[in-house]
Amino acid sequence: MLERKKIYLCLAHMSEAGLEQKYIQEAFDTNWVVPLGPNVNGFEKDLEDFVNNCQLSTVNCQLDKRVVALSSGTAAVHLSLIACGVGSGDEVIVQSFTFCASSHPITYLGATPVFVDSEKDSWNIDPELMETAIKDRIAKTGKKPKAIVPVALYGMPYDIDRIMEIANRYDIPVIEDAAEGFGSRWNGQVLGTFGQYGVLSFNGNKMITTSGGGALVCPDKEAWQKIMWLATQAREAYPYYQHEAIGYNYRMSNICAGIGRGQMTIVNDHINHHKHVFELYKELLKDVKGIEVHGNPDERYDANFWLNTITIDPEIRIKGQENAYKTVVQGAVGGAAGVVHATDSAHTDCEPNANVEALRVFLDQAGIEARPLWKPMHKQPVYKDAPAYVNGVSESLFKVGMCLPSGPYVSDEDVKYIVEKIKEAII
Repeated sequence: MLERKKIYLCLAHMSEAGLEQKYIQEAFDTNWVVPLGPNVNGFEKDLEDFVNNCQLSTVNCQLDKRVVALSSGTAAVHLSLIACGVGSGDEVIVQSFTFCASSHPITYLGATPVFVDSEKDSWNIDPELMETAIKDRIAKTGKKPKAIVPVALYGMPYDIDRIMEIANRYDIPVIEDAAEGFGSRWNGQVLGTFGQYGVLSFNGNKMITTSGGGALVCPDKEAWQKIMWLATQAREAYPYYQHEAIGYNYRMSNICAGIGRGQMTIVNDHINHHKHVFELYKELLKDVKGIEVHGNPDERYDANFWLNTITIDPEIRIKGQENAYKTVVQGAVGGAAGVVHATDSAHTDCEPNANVEALRVFLDQAGIEARPLWKPMHKQPVYKDAPAYVNGVSESLFKVGMCLPSGPYVSDEDVKYIVEKIKEAII
């Protein structure tokens, strides 16, 4: 009997025409093996065409955003914070239910993240709690936060209309972390184009990939020029190296951008595939009691479903549940780039329920990669002293939630197999 292939959470998929190889070969042939060049310029233009395109005729949407291709989404967060004037002693409001790349760059600048919990429908930042946090920080510190960072968790849009309404009232710039939400839309407009800046990621597991890489969506040419300058070591216009400000080596390489140019030819195919996989999960799991597939809350939301997620009722019993958390993780976590920092205990004070962990292990033994949701940042030990405004939503979701395979390599047959194994796991 042939061994079944491992089904990974989300892996990149190259274009069938092999355009990635074409652009990469051109870079070698012309010796543009540096962090700039024709592929970088072409990729940025492709991205601008994509993000400036509104899809609903009812939306008055004439955008003229500029894009800078960078070495990572984290670099994009970092540069956007700098451009918004964030520095030592400042505070930045950031969604707690997210990956650490949304908050770590705040600390790079000597600033403090102020974590805000989620609302139930989208799982993203709660605008009303966000305003509470703004008022309280002003009362406690005498100054308002320097920026607001909402996050498109697993590709789901945030209520950007309400977020922008509040942010504009207090005159606080919004940095949209759309790293997981490339191609997701709110009322037909691409995420990352509403706020002052928009963060994109092209890591190897994202909607499209450049192997590693990211981009920053800028509001205009002036902002674009400043980000470009900061990303290229802040070099001054002299015939020698003159530096009057601290810059960074954050530009995307011409090789990586070549991959991105090929990926942009199939980006809509990828988005449509992720949405198709969502619909298939929803249909196949609709009669499984206690399992809920997370979907768009209403017609304003148009998620890319970068990762499809489920919640599992705490009352469900899973095969092997009695052994959950009895051993510590031995192998690398986090995919191919994962690392291990050894620990003596399998438990923390905030962790997924035993049935969630048991299902993860059961699926792993069946050759299916599944993961818990992001652990809220306000529950991370590294941020134990950071201000946090919580309502219990993200912690409750973290305890019951799971991410399922969703990428371009996940076929209809794979989804059916995954659902079969989920049903098989339930006692």
